[in-house]
Amino acid sequence: EHPRGFVLLSVRALAKRLKTDPATMIRIVRGMQFRSYREFQHYLHELSIAHATSLDTMQTGGAGKHTVPAQARASLDQDAKNLDAVIQNLDSRRVAALTRRFYSAKKVILLGGDLAANLVKFLEHHLIMLGLPVSCATTPAEVVHKVRMTGKRDLVIAVSYGRGLRQTVEGLRQAQANGAYCVGITNTLISPLNQFANECFLTSVDTPSFGASYVAPMAFLNVIIAACANYRRSRTLTLLKLVEDEQKHGFRWYESS
Repeated sequence: EHPRGFVLLSVRALAKRLKTDPATMIRIVRGMQFRSYREFQHYLHELSIAHATSLDTMQTGGAGKHTVPAQARASLDQDAKNLDAVIQNLDSRRVAALTRRFYSAKKVILLGGDLAANLVKFLEHHLIMLGLPVSCATTPAEVVHKVRMTGKRDLVIAVSYGRGLRQTVEGLRQAQANGAYCVGITNTLISPLNQFANECFLTSVDTPSFGASYVAPMAFLNVIIAACANYRRSRTLTLLKLVEDEQKHGFRWYESS
């Protein structure tokens, strides 16, 4: 229930904490199908990420940095670390394969709620400009009704972090049951999204503050947008010529007198 306090404990320390002996502790770990205690520690670390609350991150992230300038710097440093992880771990072949699915899908549904709704709306906005059959579902009712009609020719992308938002996880579960190709975007492989997704992409939302940092997720979405824009570049340029006319002369834009 509180895995964070156990992550860094040695076998001996954990055994003492649980009032048992190290040998018994190792047998318990192996009985849980972990190959080693180190692997068990990694699982606890992932579990602590998934179950972290705003209070947890606020209490641990700013330890020893009590001034506002120090906290501001710590925030930027963590964002840079999150972004660097995207850069170092990005698999361009997987991104290319996902891009092809965007263009071959009958329809694309983006699932995300609460704060992650901003991410799926951002992605939807850009993919609509590319003429792709995309829509997002950010409320429980939208998820239920849009996912109900998914099938084998559809692509469903779910974005949720930590324990996973119920509406997003349930939506992906139903989409998988309907035969759609399902993709999860989350921050840990023990996310429930991974259980129902054909594949998952990991982006950290770690922050020394109380919220979630979307620097890394936004960077990854920009990768997807760039890949989709250049997959059929001539088609994209043709569409953007129409977009340009609206951007220059459309009623949405303020014109100073």
